[in-house]
Amino acid sequence: MKKKTIPILTVCALIVIIVAIIGGSVLLRKYTPSKEHKDLTSYYNITADNQVAIVLNNELTSSYATLIDGHIYVDYNFVHDTLNSRFYWDHNENILLYATSRDLISAEADSNKYLITKSSVDYGRPVVKANSDSAYIDLDFVKEYTDLTYKYIKDPNRIIITNQWGDYETASVKKNSTVRVKGGIKSPILKDITETTDVTVIEQGDKWSKILTADGIIGYVQNKRMSDISTKTRTSDFTPDTFAHITKDFNICMAWHQVTNSSANANIASVLSSTKGVNVISPTWFYLNDNNGNLANLASLDYVNYCHSQGVEVWALVSNLENKDADSAEVLTHTSKRQNLVNQIVSMAIQYNLDGINLDFESLNQSKVGDAYIEFVRELSIKCANNGIVLSIDNYVPTSYTAFYNRAEQANFADYIVIMGYDEHYAGGDAGSVSSIGWVKQGVADTLTEVPADQIILGMPFYTRVWQLTPKDTSSKDSSDSNDSSYDVSSKIYGMRAADALLTDNDVTKTWDQESGQNYAEFTSGDSTFKVWLEDANSAEERLKIVKDNKLAGASFWKLGFETSDIWNTIIKYTN
Repeated sequence: MKKKTIPILTVCALIVIIVAIIGGSVLLRKYTPSKEHKDLTSYYNITADNQVAIVLNNELTSSYATLIDGHIYVDYNFVHDTLNSRFYWDHNENILLYATSRDLISAEADSNKYLITKSSVDYGRPVVKANSDSAYIDLDFVKEYTDLTYKYIKDPNRIIITNQWGDYETASVKKNSTVRVKGGIKSPILKDITETTDVTVIEQGDKWSKILTADGIIGYVQNKRMSDISTKTRTSDFTPDTFAHITKDFNICMAWHQVTNSSANANIASVLSSTKGVNVISPTWFYLNDNNGNLANLASLDYVNYCHSQGVEVWALVSNLENKDADSAEVLTHTSKRQNLVNQIVSMAIQYNLDGINLDFESLNQSKVGDAYIEFVRELSIKCANNGIVLSIDNYVPTSYTAFYNRAEQANFADYIVIMGYDEHYAGGDAGSVSSIGWVKQGVADTLTEVPADQIILGMPFYTRVWQLTPKDTSSKDSSDSNDSSYDVSSKIYGMRAADALLTDNDVTKTWDQESGQNYAEFTSGDSTFKVWLEDANSAEERLKIVKDNKLAGASFWKLGFETSDIWNTIIKYTN
């Protein structure tokens, strides 16, 4: 029996040993860190020798720079969208532009020289390179005008750009540590830490933390390999551009004077004598007249001289609405045409001794214009400022689809931003107020998020719309729902005096509507119902209170001749 027992015990022992070896091997594989290294060229997804990966702050971006003759060139779209939106690339004429508060910098593609206004500068290499797909700007040139620092690392090519400042977390990683693609010892190694190294801590986890190394590698390190975690402050020595504005030491009380032919200028004495407290008048003298940036001109020096003799400034209006054959997008997106327009505006202002310009470019199509409109504003502003000409710009009440007008950037360059606080309801739309008080308040509040109060002028209407609702089925005459599709809805513009006369002729009594902040009237004639939210001294006062309460720069009124005489006594209570 003993002889048989010994072999059995031996076999059992061998089995135990084998199981232990296998188990140990499994455990060893499970708990032994991987020594596999991730190829950095693959990590940065670099596929060409001249391709340069971009690490922006704490993130590896999907964008790439290009190495040209040993210099870093960055795609225009990346520069514009993430570094400095003030750079403007004209793809039609292959010109890069950058506006400062006083100068326009321009560089033609592939040229070693660029202009600061009219002074030529030799850069020694192209500022901008262009191909059929995009433009690439020398990063050192971008840095001259942008609050950023960068570092270039070879093998493989990458740049680390920093443009965020303030507090950040840092730590020391002990020598003989590894930076891995993901948190876990089996994840491939991105970098071996051979000596104690400082890193930026992006995100702390329970066992692993996401970090950024000084050479632009973003990965994970075990927490137990880190020490001296602390908060540091990253600061910038960049000096940003500063913008000065021509501002008035009085409350603006501006009125638009619609001038459709030059002979109407002779009526200025009569027009002004019908007002009270107006200190700025804006005659509609200039408009875009062709696709080359040329202006139609209805201006009169006698008109200006008379206004000045009455202590009234003249801010002539420049519009893009009168000539429907003139393509605003065509002019604005071509630098030569846009600058011809700018030069003509400023030349006219000088020729007629104007105090200011009121820019009124409306109905622009973002898909066609893009950033060309705001570039137009920058270029016009520089020339106006250098010639002592006030620049005010008319703007819609803010909406998502007018955001590209870029009111915040307008406020940097222009002197005043005018809110067109009217046309809440318009021809072809639903019946309603031209300018209800809640809508105006919201428009002012939204504009104040982008524009300082002392640069805002609130535009107000001297007109209303009389809405006519006619049932398509004349057997139905319930007009309680003015938006009902069963009605034909149309409207006509009425000035204050004409609207009052309409109510008198139809023996209609108006009532105060608290919600709109206006008097409201309604009457029937034939099969139609007529509705009108009136503009008068009462509604104007409600809006003037908004100007006062928000300490805005002033108010403006469209248009002279539509108002009733009593409204001026209300206006001067708030503007004088």
